[in-house]
Amino acid sequence: MTTDLQIPDAVNLTPFQALMIPVALVGAVFLSLGAQFQSRGVQRVEARLGRQSNGLSVRHVLGLVSSGYWVLGTVMLGLAVVLQLVSITFAPLIVVQPLGAVALVITTWFSSRSSGVPLGRRARRAVWTCIIGVAIFVGIAAFVGHESVITRGQLVTVLVILAIVLVLVLVSFRFVAKHRNALYYIVGAGVLYGFVATLAKVTLNRFVNHTFDWLTVLAIVGVVVAASLGGYFVQNAYSSGSADLVIAGLTVIDPIVAVGIGVVVLGEAAGAPWVAVAGFVVAAAIAITGVFLLAKHHPQSRA
Repeated sequence: MTTDLQIPDAVNLTPFQALMIPVALVGAVFLSLGAQFQSRGVQRVEARLGRQSNGLSVRHVLGLVSSGYWVLGTVMLGLAVVLQLVSITFAPLIVVQPLGAVALVITTWFSSRSSGVPLGRRARRAVWTCIIGVAIFVGIAAFVGHESVITRGQLVTVLVILAIVLVLVLVSFRFVAKHRNALYYIVGAGVLYGFVATLAKVTLNRFVNHTFDWLTVLAIVGVVVAASLGGYFVQNAYSSGSADLVIAGLTVIDPIVAVGIGVVVLGEAAGAPWVAVAGFVVAAAIAITGVFLLAKHHPQSRA
């Protein structure tokens, strides 16, 4: 019975940790606006240089740097990243990371207003499916999860998994890129950014706790590689899909991967009952289903 009394301690936030919630929410706003401007920048560059059949070329990538919309969007995304890093440094990852789902609501609303095409009932249902799935996932994680000191073995495991994921992504890119599949780019970026969030938290915590070592250097390299490749995938997703679909994928898949690593590898849900584990699986399935539904029923895709 004493263990039951200890579970709420995992979600009892100090006032300073609670302050990280609005910080993460403001970051979600910048994420939404940045996605909108970057999407417009990609579309304008492709209108000027032509669309590529197998992903953005070096010429297109260089063209983005000269696009005012894309640069402004990049600055806003940079601010979103800074705010996210601040929030995950001082608050549990499972609490603040999924708050980026707020960006999905904002981005979908902006996309609908800018295009002049109202959201249909199915598109709205898809958005809410994403949000409900993420909310259930985080709710379960908050009540059964707990933070603990990350061991060297756990960090090595995360780095090995990331290496395997990078190999799979690079190999699959050769076969899928020519089809310009937006969902492929979105899922790939979401998975990579999930590792970025996890490794970034580990790295920042090691700096804060003065435990910097060679593994921390490898973690930083992993963050840079995963973030760079994920960023390239996002730009290709803008090229082949809508901004709100991209945000839907990132704000659903990113936190699920990050929290999933925390639960499975870092032991943040050690001792959780089987009902909670089943709830994780169901909630993740609901959220991901919402992404696929939005891809199918997005109003811009029905023109």
